[in-house]
Amino acid sequence: MAISDVQERRLRRAANILDMPAMVVGKAAAWLIVPMIGALIWEVVARFVFNRPTMWAYDATFMLYGALFMLGAAYTLGLDKHVRADFLFNVLSPRWQGIIDGVFTLFLFFPAMYFFTATTFDYAVTSWKQGERIPTSPLMPIIYPLKTVMPIAGALLLIQGVSELLKSFFSILSNRPFQERGGHT
Repeated sequence: MAISDVQERRLRRAANILDMPAMVVGKAAAWLIVPMIGALIWEVVARFVFNRPTMWAYDATFMLYGALFMLGAAYTLGLDKHVRADFLFNVLSPRWQGIIDGVFTLFLFFPAMYFFTATTFDYAVTSWKQGERIPTSPLMPIIYPLKTVMPIAGALLLIQGVSELLKSFFSILSNRPFQERGGHT
């Protein structure tokens, strides 16, 4: 099997377009670390310097970290930075790497992400309808915005999964890696 220059350009263009949502959202979500660290510093100073702990800092950092983690998942997938047994995978040819990635993407990743996205969508809708709050917190902050991040993260992962499938297809056809690992900046 060979891949023509036209097919290669089309696959690369399609994958790069599909990579964009995860890259944009991931880079924007990275800025959530700033208010999260600010809340942590505030809490430490308030607690240990002024002996006046806050009631809100834990909830704020919990929700900011949750959003950061979820919104960064597709970005991390696009950079190929998720954990995997590379010591076995890297000894294989790019074609076999593409075959393995493609099969796992089709039969494990897509079903799991579809289930996750569909389930968390219903979970978020129910939370919005109920005006859900965190009952274990003294302030009882609203939780539905954070629950809304879950199906958004799932949708981003599904889109990124299509891109990863195209990259696997490219490797199968060309016996070359799509790009160097972590090729996006």
